[in-house]
Amino acid sequence: MSLKEIIYKYALKNALDYGKADSKAVLGKVLAELPELKSRIKELLPQVEDIVKEVNSLSIKEREKNIKKYEFSVKEKREKTLPPLSKTKNVVLRFAPNPSGPLHLGHSRAAVLNDEYAKRYNGKLILRFEDTDPTRVDLDAYDMIKQDLEWLGVTTHKTVIQSDRLEIYYRYAEKLIKKGHAYVCTCNPKEFQKLRVLKRICNCRNNEIELNLERFEKMFTAYGEGEAVVRLKTDMNLADPSMREFPIMRISGFPHPRVGDCRVYPLMNFSVTIDDHLDGLTHVLRGKDHIANTEKQKFIYKYLGWTPPEFIHYGRLKIEGVALSTSDIREGIKKGEYSGWDDIKLGTLKALKRRGIQPEAVRQAMIDIGVKMADINFSWENLYAFNRSFIDAKSNRYFFVFNPKELIVKGCKGKKVKAPLHPDYPDRGSRVISITSEQGECRLYITKQDFDNLKEGNTVRLMEAFNIEICSKKDKIISKFVSEELEYAREIKAKLIHWVPVKENIAVKVISPNGVIGGVGEISLTDVNIDDIVQFERFGYVRIDSKDGEIVSYFTHK
Repeated sequence: MSLKEIIYKYALKNALDYGKADSKAVLGKVLAELPELKSRIKELLPQVEDIVKEVNSLSIKEREKNIKKYEFSVKEKREKTLPPLSKTKNVVLRFAPNPSGPLHLGHSRAAVLNDEYAKRYNGKLILRFEDTDPTRVDLDAYDMIKQDLEWLGVTTHKTVIQSDRLEIYYRYAEKLIKKGHAYVCTCNPKEFQKLRVLKRICNCRNNEIELNLERFEKMFTAYGEGEAVVRLKTDMNLADPSMREFPIMRISGFPHPRVGDCRVYPLMNFSVTIDDHLDGLTHVLRGKDHIANTEKQKFIYKYLGWTPPEFIHYGRLKIEGVALSTSDIREGIKKGEYSGWDDIKLGTLKALKRRGIQPEAVRQAMIDIGVKMADINFSWENLYAFNRSFIDAKSNRYFFVFNPKELIVKGCKGKKVKAPLHPDYPDRGSRVISITSEQGECRLYITKQDFDNLKEGNTVRLMEAFNIEICSKKDKIISKFVSEELEYAREIKAKLIHWVPVKENIAVKVISPNGVIGGVGEISLTDVNIDDIVQFERFGYVRIDSKDGEIVSYFTHK
């Protein structure tokens, strides 16, 4: 088998697996088969890129047909699955967001992984709103999060709101005090930090239980914010300073949006432990940045005589290129930097939905990442590849010319061009684009990019129409009609460009994360439904948002 064929077969396989072949991935496969070529990568890469470009221009059916002669048959890409749980009976998990705003891409990892395990083992998934920090609560977020989970396909069986359970936390805090495992500390916080570093206990630690109970009552009435906390007794010699006598209850003077002027709140490690036990959690999936919190919570389990759930930690997921912080986004919305929570410059699920990213693609991307302990950089290209596999078959094709420049074709009689709505599904029908001729000339728009690349003497193929030769080029291009035969264009390897008639078109606006792209599209776009995802030829996929006098769409990806 020649080198060209080896590259071609791997490009076909990569394109069928991911919707679009990637040059680097194909190069890796070629070098794995022919390691002796590793010293010739610079020479090899341009050849790989040319073949990948050729394969990406083929329809799915053409790729499937061409790959059959190679040693591997066409197989659907095997979806990755999560590793099994060690305990598989009566599985109960939870997804526990803070209601400070809607969910973003980072949240989707925990939501999807927990949902996948719950569904695999016919278990239960609890939605818990961890809202015991009144400074980080947005009343609208409770509903927004539920909407996001519904879009993501996450099934929850019970909803818990921690601010409804404050009396439960008070009861267990009092129980720990009575058992001698906790005490009320009124030390200055800065002074306590010094003692913690020196591994020395504070004066409050050895107070009698009765005095601690009195002080606990005073936290609700007399003490101010920062004047008293409930601390758990641990060991001042523990290696991690944060584990030494950590607080479990504190006072906040900030009114809670749901429960009003409530003063005493549990800290996360305390409320989470109580809820995980009372709700019968069997497994807790969390990032490895919570390993220290897991150890803190084990103290509480031990003191209350409870058996902890199985803890499964996974590595950090680094997501670049979009804003994720709800506080930063909220501030940006106030300043007018973002149009709302669904501004497509953001990484919220609402923004992804607006762009046309499918929930199934997000799910598959998160399953693909899995529960590995290694830190991972999120790959947008992987997400787009998964999304492409879900939208390509249903995305009809249309012409869109951005930054339009005029092209005049002399000797053109005009034509009604029939272009398939989808090259792989001829039964879906065609759209008709009318090229009118006046005095033997046809006027069309092409992209400025194509305009800049064309030179006098070039023969090019207007997609689905005919072949032309470039005669002159100034502020517009003058060309002449050559022929209609597609085979002739293939034989001379003519450049393929798309176009839109000057007379029959509609204004099109594509809103992308990098700004607005304006242009014109074929008139058939007026037949497209709102929310449909279509592919603009040689541009990318877009979600149609409105069509009142012009087509407004959101860029999905290439």
